[in-house]
Amino acid sequence: MQIVYWILIFFGTFLTMEFMAWFTHKYIMHGFLWVLHKDHHHKDHNSWFERNDLFFIFYAIVSMSLFYAGHVGYWYGYPLGFGILAYGIAYFVVHDIFIHQRFKLFRNANHWYAKGVRRAHKIHHKHLGKKDGECFGMLFVPFKYFKR
Repeated sequence: MQIVYWILIFFGTFLTMEFMAWFTHKYIMHGFLWVLHKDHHHKDHNSWFERNDLFFIFYAIVSMSLFYAGHVGYWYGYPLGFGILAYGIAYFVVHDIFIHQRFKLFRNANHWYAKGVRRAHKIHHKHLGKKDGECFGMLFVPFKYFKR
């Protein structure tokens, strides 16, 4: 029976992370920690790394802490940690590799979902300031972006 709970917690955590990404992006990255996120919108740097990457490191630390909790006896730490890790991998593949082409992969993706996600993110980046932004999610974006 524990495996059922493990699977439910894993998928629940993965789905909850989409909300957390939206919330963090809208209210924290475009709020009081804009100083860390700004270089992602302005590209006024020559480095491959951005201050924005610190958000990724924060969630990696949370995930690793949950693995440790699982190791010391709190079994639910493992599915929570793996759910956050899986979302982090999905976010990295979609956002950093597919959309921003930090690695030159998936350049010719022609699927309706890929086009919609990329379109939504382009709309988000047309706003260079921290105000008046839209479409803060990553994997689940409004249907209007999937229309031609």
